[in-house]
Amino acid sequence: MFRNRLNHRFWMLPYFLISLSLITACETTSSKSIADVKPDENILRVGVSTNAPPLIYKQGEKIVGLEAELAKEFAQYLGKSVRFIEVEWEDQIPALLDNRTDIIMSGMSVTKMRLIRISFSEPYYKTGQMALFRQRYQSRISPTYSGIKVLSIKLRIGVVKGTTGETFVLEHYGNAEKISPFDTSKEALDALLHNKIDILIDDAPIILLLASENDSKGLTTSTSLLNTEYLAWGIRRNDIELLNSADRFIDTYKREGKLNSIISRWIPFKE
Repeated sequence: MFRNRLNHRFWMLPYFLISLSLITACETTSSKSIADVKPDENILRVGVSTNAPPLIYKQGEKIVGLEAELAKEFAQYLGKSVRFIEVEWEDQIPALLDNRTDIIMSGMSVTKMRLIRISFSEPYYKTGQMALFRQRYQSRISPTYSGIKVLSIKLRIGVVKGTTGETFVLEHYGNAEKISPFDTSKEALDALLHNKIDILIDDAPIILLLASENDSKGLTTSTSLLNTEYLAWGIRRNDIELLNSADRFIDTYKREGKLNSIISRWIPFKE
């Protein structure tokens, strides 16, 4: 969604951080462990991996972010209470298939491989991968898909394990000097700041937030998305009722302008 106006984005970053702090200060939802919540028709068990701000993360002991707010809205739409189930990213789909969660709302992109195992709601957000690197390398790294492609053989690229960013880098920049997988974007950022990698590729909202939080540390981002991805909610194939409800909820919130309003509070950047 940032393809055409990325060069205008950074003047909005202070407002981005202010809005995040205001929203998170009001969040009161607490998490539950996966063993605490059994299937219940009155509860929506939401699988989350809380390491992807601004999509889903923890503020102290509270789970916050775009997905957290949407989960609360969706549960209310269903007439249920919401329970966040913290799950490691690689266990999200197994937990869903084992009926340990009802739905994955954790910044998950729709991919062909994931569609083999689970169903997805209608996409609620268009995004893609973006690159983060040090400004002093801007003359060496052309911040576009093609520019990174040309130089990839000389680049040490950081990715987050098990994400579409890792898959994208392996498929498109597989000839890089080195591809380093990290458990979290924060760990990858630390490696970038300490010159252990040359560039970090991750979801655009995450990259933009990392850039804004480290604005004084000489970082910059690619000028466009490196690809196009769609975020949606993962649901078991046999849970047709929940899938249809999710699609109706997204369609209703889109038509009424509520979805864009919620997204804009967490990711205030326009196409």
